[in-house]
Amino acid sequence: MPYKLSATLSAHSSDVRAVASPTESIILSASRDSTAISWKRPSPTVPFTPSSILRAGSKFVNAVQYIFPSPEAPQGYAVVGGQDTVVNIFALGPAQTEDPEYSLVGHTDNVCALDISQSGTIISGSWDKTAKVWKQFQLVYDLKGHQQAVWGVLAIDDEQFLTASADKTIKYWVQHKMMRTYEGHKDAVRGLTLIPDIGFASCSNDSEIRVWTMQGDVVYTLSGHTSFVYSLSVLPNGGIVSGGEDRSVRVWRDGECVQMIVHPAISVWAVSTMPNGDIVSGCSDGIVRVFSESEDRWASTVELKAFEDHIASQALSSQQVGDLKKTDLPGPDALLHPGKKPGEVKMIKNGDLVEAHQWDSATSSWQKIGEVVDAVGSGRKQLFNGKEYDYVFDVDVQEGAPPLKLPFNNPYAAAQRFLEQNDLSTNYIDEVVKFIEKNTSGVNLGANNEYVDPYTGASRYQAAATSAAPAPSTAYMDPFTGAARYSGPPAPTPPVPSVSPSAPKIIPFAKFVSFKQANVSAMQAKLYQFDEALRNEISTATLAMYPEELETIEEAFTYLSKVTSTTSQRSLPPLGGSHADTIIQILERWPASQRFPMMDLSRLVAAYCADASAAPGGRERFLASLFKASDWTEVRLHGKAMSKAQETNILLLFRTIANCFQEGTPVDEGQWVFEALSHTPYALLTKVQCVALATILFNFSCAYLTTSVARDVVNQHTGLVLQLLRSNTDDAEVTYRTLVALGNVVYAGNSRGISLDPAESAELQIVMSALPTFPDDRIRNVVGEIKALL
Repeated sequence: MPYKLSATLSAHSSDVRAVASPTESIILSASRDSTAISWKRPSPTVPFTPSSILRAGSKFVNAVQYIFPSPEAPQGYAVVGGQDTVVNIFALGPAQTEDPEYSLVGHTDNVCALDISQSGTIISGSWDKTAKVWKQFQLVYDLKGHQQAVWGVLAIDDEQFLTASADKTIKYWVQHKMMRTYEGHKDAVRGLTLIPDIGFASCSNDSEIRVWTMQGDVVYTLSGHTSFVYSLSVLPNGGIVSGGEDRSVRVWRDGECVQMIVHPAISVWAVSTMPNGDIVSGCSDGIVRVFSESEDRWASTVELKAFEDHIASQALSSQQVGDLKKTDLPGPDALLHPGKKPGEVKMIKNGDLVEAHQWDSATSSWQKIGEVVDAVGSGRKQLFNGKEYDYVFDVDVQEGAPPLKLPFNNPYAAAQRFLEQNDLSTNYIDEVVKFIEKNTSGVNLGANNEYVDPYTGASRYQAAATSAAPAPSTAYMDPFTGAARYSGPPAPTPPVPSVSPSAPKIIPFAKFVSFKQANVSAMQAKLYQFDEALRNEISTATLAMYPEELETIEEAFTYLSKVTSTTSQRSLPPLGGSHADTIIQILERWPASQRFPMMDLSRLVAAYCADASAAPGGRERFLASLFKASDWTEVRLHGKAMSKAQETNILLLFRTIANCFQEGTPVDEGQWVFEALSHTPYALLTKVQCVALATILFNFSCAYLTTSVARDVVNQHTGLVLQLLRSNTDDAEVTYRTLVALGNVVYAGNSRGISLDPAESAELQIVMSALPTFPDDRIRNVVGEIKALL
């Protein structure tokens, strides 16, 4: 008998990303709505109902598994993982509490895969490129070796594991040792399942399923899906079940697809099989469905008809069925001929409509599965740097340069990240959010949207002279071309980790943040371009670099090209005082508008070559030249709006100082740096500059945790913290970094018996109480920690 709908479980409000069905009476589901649900039924004739709603935070839950009952948990445990990076363990049953029994902390990015051995060993996979093995809820093995996100994990037993990754490979591990790598998939590998007596099966974004022996031989390949394949499971009779981005669950036996179950949703994210042979699916429409080949478990005739009508009413994107020409399609008469195999899809022209029909071998008839329309947007989910997004837009910002990538799941987070990573003004965040929402809000099955320029409203953003947007206030601008800094990826603002509800407290936090990313070759080309321009003008020829300076700068770029790539720098001599002196000399005589490549070079020298200015007084002289080159004193004293050159150079000044305050480097310059930063005109600073300034304060606080610093320097630091908190009213990242800096200093002082006096403590309490309300919990959490320390 064919599989038909048995049950529809509706309680989630967003995509169901994972399902597990360990018994015939229990189903677990995990969703983007930040919950996992345990569904139960007392007998096969009674419908499933939610017995427990599990919530460990406010972020997406992407993976769920079940640990069978034990004396400690008579009804078993639900294991969930998601965006909060924590694996949470909930005890199921009447005694269940809202909080997890255990929280396994160790991953640093989204947890997207889980599996459990028969004895309860847990393996988790994450976007942080690792898998981790937990026994008795303690970390025992850290599996490192993949180059991108780990999307699939499999516990063969307590000591053998398989991992699948966006790097297109599968790896076999014995304990923590990698023993074998399986190669063959052409795209990210998304799911794994054991195949009894053979080995295992894998599925991929390349739309294929491969069945392997443990020795690495491919037994056979299953082809039929037309888009990403996300999930696999094995039936009790040895058949394979798969789900993917082509709206289908497919059932495979003996290497052939015997049934395709179309869903009224774009993505079938997850499939699972029950001991009785029923199939469970989780989809992007937020619904969990159960399908059975046992007629006595089928849904009622009315429910089956409603499900079939719902599918037939959907519009199919032409992206899902390939390019087609209406003039080449047959008419309805083509449906008089039987299909060649189960699940075959045929498109016909019916008047002005293009319809898709699927061959149902059980009824020997063609079933309409939707109308085919053109669509732009979410034809299928996108991977960017190994991570998954609903959309990845191409945004053209400069003719002749590759488009920038704007990956999107959450509009405001995506907009903030896109602007920071591309050195664009955060003043445009609302416009970018509108751009994202305009291009995604209507894109369901069959939507028709156009890309819209977030700044001008035009179809795709092209930097044309006739419709150029105003220059973003924080963008690096090439004074010759008007383009953003150099061609190539600019340096993003590194994140400071936040606290999830079940993670340890953040304070003290001693992990320094640095600004290291750079396109060194583009930076070098821009510097030489400016030097050539100076050399070719009679009035400025004496400002150009001297031969010995050119040689020294060339050495610096050669060194930095190596250390910012995968090549080790050990074969190169480190940069020294002569390189720092050359930078200082050039900055002293070059025009302000042409200093920014040299300022940016200083940022990298500070990050990668701390010893270059390590001579007595060298670091102070180096930083003093940067303050002077950025016109900081003029901006601070006059309080006038910054020129574009000043804006750019001051941002690079702040980032260079932040790079100077790193682990293992002295912070003796803190006193005069903080003196120079006092009376900062905060109203003139851009948000990106404020983030860099907050990072200076944060990095100094990290150093203070382990280094003795004079009390008056700490007081200067605290004064700057108060100034920045008072002046910053709307940027969560600036506030968060500044608060963590404050918390570190208060913690370090308490540990040394140097507490703040009552007046200082009271002032801090007042400033924190006056902070605006931000939507994320991390600021509220840190404020609570600081108040407890005070």
